[in-house]
Amino acid sequence: RIALGLGEGGNFPSAIKSVALWFPKKERAFATALFNSGANVGAIVAPAVVPWVALTWGWRMAFVGAGAAGFLWLILWFLFYDVPERIKKLRPAELAHIRSDPGDNTATGKVGWLQILGYRQAWAFILGKFLTDPVWWFFLIWLPDYFKKTRGLDIKKSWVHLVTIYAIVTVLSVVGSWLTGSLTRRGYSVSRARKTGMFVAACCVLPILFVTRAGDWGAVVLIGIAGAAHQAWSANLFTTASDMFPKRAVASVVGLGGMAGSIGGILFPLYSGKLLDRFQAAGQVTAGYTILFMICGSAYLIAFAINHLLAPRFEPIDIPDRSK
Repeated sequence: RIALGLGEGGNFPSAIKSVALWFPKKERAFATALFNSGANVGAIVAPAVVPWVALTWGWRMAFVGAGAAGFLWLILWFLFYDVPERIKKLRPAELAHIRSDPGDNTATGKVGWLQILGYRQAWAFILGKFLTDPVWWFFLIWLPDYFKKTRGLDIKKSWVHLVTIYAIVTVLSVVGSWLTGSLTRRGYSVSRARKTGMFVAACCVLPILFVTRAGDWGAVVLIGIAGAAHQAWSANLFTTASDMFPKRAVASVVGLGGMAGSIGGILFPLYSGKLLDRFQAAGQVTAGYTILFMICGSAYLIAFAINHLLAPRFEPIDIPDRSK
């Protein structure tokens, strides 16, 4: 598990930096949503494939197969990826489009973590991840338990509901992230479009407050919309790192935010477990989940308010190169 965490830790920082290198700001949220949706596809495929592999070849092969799949992606990455300036087939007009952002900072040089933490804009990103990443982990980890304990659906009966949720998330998350690019084409500044997209996503999570009052498939729809809104929020939040920080610092900023999100992902399940144990002992497990869904629904508006206070505008930051 430690090796898994170390291996996965570099994926998103590298991916966000790649998006910053290959796309202008107005297209980055949509590009981020596309690769981010790959994780959702995995969540759809895994419930069907992993049990079959475990039953056919044993539980160890389920882990080996899931881990080995990453090497296929790694081969493709080494074969086809490079920075735009080194791609011979890239036309000058395409490169000009990629570099079309005014004041595009191409300076080189390392930027230390302590240097990054001195900027309030970094904390806008870090705290946003800390507050909202745990909600997504809650959806991934606790939903089977929720359907079982509050609706009497064990894993054999609820897998259709879970797969449907992740299918909704995969489709709608890309549509939600498209909003930012659409607004920039209509004349919005990148900063205004990004904040509008984040605010809309934060509001779209709110209906999850009524999940425990809905029927089984009503709950699926509400959770699916909330999950899609999270992914749209996440795509825009990720992109703010490349909106504000120079390319040489983007991966480090995203890495710090990922660490904060993981810390939140550790603390929230601990709190959730203790809360549910208390309510289950009182025979009111549904009330316990109602409280948790209320926390999940409000987390994004709180994160948006903090983000806006720390970074009123997503404008480029000029970080001096201290290595010279």
